[in-house]
Amino acid sequence: MRYRRAQTAGATYFFTVNLANRRSDLLVQHIDELREVTRIVKRTHPFVIEAIVVLPEHLHAIWKLPEGDADYPMRWSLIKSSFSRGLEKTESIRASRVKKRERGIWQRRYWEHQIRDECDFEKHVDYIHYNPVKHGYAKRPIDWPFSTLHRKRTPQPHSQNCFSLNQSPI
Repeated sequence: MRYRRAQTAGATYFFTVNLANRRSDLLVQHIDELREVTRIVKRTHPFVIEAIVVLPEHLHAIWKLPEGDADYPMRWSLIKSSFSRGLEKTESIRASRVKKRERGIWQRRYWEHQIRDECDFEKHVDYIHYNPVKHGYAKRPIDWPFSTLHRKRTPQPHSQNCFSLNQSPI
């Protein structure tokens, strides 16, 4: 089955990618492996990670694809399959997944949203960085170690027409 997805070359996209077992902690337990497979995919199929947060059972990311390239599904497929191959097989695998040669670690689908403008970008970056607090993993966004919030960046003030997810427009 083919899903309807945005296919704009060179665009910026927000993603939510989940493990099949939403009570798992595989992503943070194997964060180094996830980082390494992502680096390998980035070398062979370049993209820029504008923001990311990795939680125990899901992650959110914003990627900027190169001009002329809209193939983020292939990149996610490579990251998910490479990560899965690097793990010991301990999960139970349903027959439908065995038939498709899947491990059953990741949910098959993921959420994608094409970023529309700077305001949309800012809101999604805020959402990403606040997510560990929302899920109870940290008291403050800065306390969560698996986030691009720790990158050295020049703080950008929100434009007067944009409001942070934690900020009321009134």
